[in-house]
Amino acid sequence: MKLAIAAVSIPAILYAGACVLLYTRQRTFLYYPTPVSPSHEAELIQLESAGETLNIRRANPEQRRAILYFGGNGEDVAQSVPSFSALFPQHTIYFVHYRGYGGSTGSPSEKGIFKDALNVYDHVRGEHQGISVIGRSLGSGVAIHLATHRKLQKLVMVTPYDSIEALAKKNLPLFPVSLLLEDKYRSIDLAPGIEIPTLVVIAERDAVIPRAHTDSLVAGFDPAWIVTQVIEGATHNTLGGDSEYLSRLQLFLDD
Repeated sequence: MKLAIAAVSIPAILYAGACVLLYTRQRTFLYYPTPVSPSHEAELIQLESAGETLNIRRANPEQRRAILYFGGNGEDVAQSVPSFSALFPQHTIYFVHYRGYGGSTGSPSEKGIFKDALNVYDHVRGEHQGISVIGRSLGSGVAIHLATHRKLQKLVMVTPYDSIEALAKKNLPLFPVSLLLEDKYRSIDLAPGIEIPTLVVIAERDAVIPRAHTDSLVAGFDPAWIVTQVIEGATHNTLGGDSEYLSRLQLFLDD
């Protein structure tokens, strides 16, 4: 009898412990903050946001139009300064270091990052006649959130997902992800409300964001507003340096 009880209780205890670990450490699995790195091609500006200080790199200042760039969960956005500065000489580009990233204070969370995105927009909008946004991977969820709360000219989502919740469910099918997960980034819920020109860029060989999760998101958009572009041969991590990818961004945002 004791052996039977032990056979049942030990796996249950281990499972419960795993759930506790996933819940308490979930943000360490989702966010990979990057350290401060120099970027001589862009000036550093700082913005107070909800009690934190954000580091933002600004390139090509004093242009009529602007682009806000939100990167992936382990991306140092300062590394994109040289290519984007050359790609968009008629745009001022703001590369936003999430809280906890690139010298910004605080710790990343969905609620905090969303609040910061709105504050960045509000801070710079008076300096430009039009603002567009690019969000890559994790940042695609930030970009679509901003697009539903502020007036934007165009939206670009690079290697996007329907939701972090759906991705986590796929990767952790044995756990009650919906109950445990705090930062769900449910972009799929926001897609039907987007009514600005939108470009979705897909890496053909993306092993991080399965194609089905991007297609699910795309299906939620009104076809009148969305253009989808697949970059052949590109992976999730090599896309940023792909010439076809950069060309598509330029054509879409300069139009």
